[in-house]
Amino acid sequence: MPVRRDRLEACVTVTPMRLEPTNIQQVGDELAISWKDGTESFIKLETLRRACPCAGCGGEPDVLGNISRPHVTYAEKSFQLTGFDLVGGYALQPRWADGHSTGIYSFTYLRRLGQASG
Repeated sequence: MPVRRDRLEACVTVTPMRLEPTNIQQVGDELAISWKDGTESFIKLETLRRACPCAGCGGEPDVLGNISRPHVTYAEKSFQLTGFDLVGGYALQPRWADGHSTGIYSFTYLRRLGQASG
């Protein structure tokens, strides 16, 4: 039995575009990110630091799932970005002037922070 072409075309799967930045720069007191899909995000450095996802800042769950949240204090240097590294093909790891550098922000998380920032 011959295969109908219109049935083959109906089976094509579209893979969503992978979320990845094309350019990341500090602009004043913001992190500016240009995304592959053409959008841009601007995240205040203070917002970025306060949203740090590391266990030392955000806490971590114990064996029962209870999250122990540490008390985090910030100084002026806490909001000064000294640089960042890309981690794998999925995240950014900022380095702050106060020495903090353990937060790994996935691109998805950065995109959400940018959308929440306006």
